[in-house]
Amino acid sequence: MRTRESTFWTWHLLAGLVILVVLGIHMFVMHLSKLLGTDIGKGVLDYYTVMWRSTNVSFAVMYVVLLGAALYHGLYGLRTILFELTLSERAEKIISALIVFAGILLFVVGSYGTIAVYLRGTA
Repeated sequence: MRTRESTFWTWHLLAGLVILVVLGIHMFVMHLSKLLGTDIGKGVLDYYTVMWRSTNVSFAVMYVVLLGAALYHGLYGLRTILFELTLSERAEKIISALIVFAGILLFVVGSYGTIAVYLRGTA
């Protein structure tokens, strides 16, 4: 039977794989945009190019997925490092609660920003 920590660790590894794939796609699009034909302006930071990406649902989904994977991977890694300090069980519960709260808050704020820009661009 799997323990709860091994399930969290499996999710940590899967989040790292998602980051690798999605960030790879992001870097490819951002740095090889002329090759892909997505560089419709004077560069990837040109206003019209940014607006094109902002109105594309696949970019919005990709950024929310990247945000979720990066937050989980990073915050679980931080939690693991802090737990190596051999803290009391109460301190570990407090740290876990704070990390979960921070992760949810950051995910909501980041997702809201991404979705708001997408909806504003398509309106």
